[in-house]
Amino acid sequence: LSKRLPSLGEGVKIANDIQPGIVIRGNKSLLAWSIENIIKNCIDSIDKRSGKIKISLKREHAGIKIRVKDNGKGIPKKDWKNIFRPGFSTKKTGWGLGLSLANRIIEDIHKGELLVATSTINKGTIIEIRL
Repeated sequence: LSKRLPSLGEGVKIANDIQPGIVIRGNKSLLAWSIENIIKNCIDSIDKRSGKIKISLKREHAGIKIRVKDNGKGIPKKDWKNIFRPGFSTKKTGWGLGLSLANRIIEDIHKGELLVATSTINKGTIIEIRL
């Protein structure tokens, strides 16, 4: 996954907290693409001099929870559902399809859920995948 991400900038740090022994069943390539797309959106929202992204993978109850957390600009609450709609974007470039496709992959193929767990303006966002 790290080989496919864009250049982060010298001040950006990516950390992970991966619980050992977790096996995820599903389409590995599509799930990796979905997580990559979420991370790319995080990269777009952070300050390249002091940005932080943390990826965690934990077993929770009968499922698995993947969280991608950043310290970026945040998402207004009114847009939490909209970011997963085709064509919705807050960026000046792009088609607004990445997160909507990630959502379809996670919901339709993996029978999971993609959501904004929390977001605070100018403090950051946590995007969560529940499988």
